[in-house]
Amino acid sequence: MKGNILLEAQAISKSFLNPVKIDILKEVSFSLSRGEYASIIGRSGSGKSTLLYILSTMDTDFTGELLLDGISIRGKSEKELAAIRNEKIGFVFQFHYLLNEFTALKNVMLPGFKLDRLSEEELEHNAYEFLKDLGIEKLAHKMANQLSGGEKQRVAIARAMINDPLIIMCDEPTGNLDSKNADIVFNIFKELTEEYNKTLLVVTHDLDFAQKTQRIIELADGKVLRG
Repeated sequence: MKGNILLEAQAISKSFLNPVKIDILKEVSFSLSRGEYASIIGRSGSGKSTLLYILSTMDTDFTGELLLDGISIRGKSEKELAAIRNEKIGFVFQFHYLLNEFTALKNVMLPGFKLDRLSEEELEHNAYEFLKDLGIEKLAHKMANQLSGGEKQRVAIARAMINDPLIIMCDEPTGNLDSKNADIVFNIFKELTEEYNKTLLVVTHDLDFAQKTQRIIELADGKVLRG
């Protein structure tokens, strides 16, 4: 259903000169609906991470069209793109990128300061509630460098949620986790799609993880093989 589409990639292609031309992505097209939980898989070098950076608006050097919430990112200034990312997209990365000099709670709050939509008190309340939803509210005032890998990833998920984004994009979110914590992260993402009606797009090499998502988009040699 067209009106339910949140993200749409239309014939996205990307090349590098190194020193000859190398085609990384070749007319990649697909769409994601609101509330969908999808994964992108493919061998190393298939273009997974390159595609995610384009979909997240962090890379605009491509041909084709990208629509997010019905809006084309074509021709947008870096300031406009930064505003789109901060308001509409949440990010979860393999290496967390938490700031060690801040507590778990403050790390969750940081994107909210950039958006400047809520008071600090409201932001702190929301951040604590997300930590509570993820079962780690007792860690709110612990410094980031005192947390385990699984705890850091849950804090990163809360941080991705703080601005109430339309879509959460994840780059190898379980890459540094054992199978137990990977299952915890999968179930957290599943609950986000169900309880908060969030759209999730996860780049992963973990086929067990991918097979549990609603949909798999497989890349091979820069093209969509399935999905």
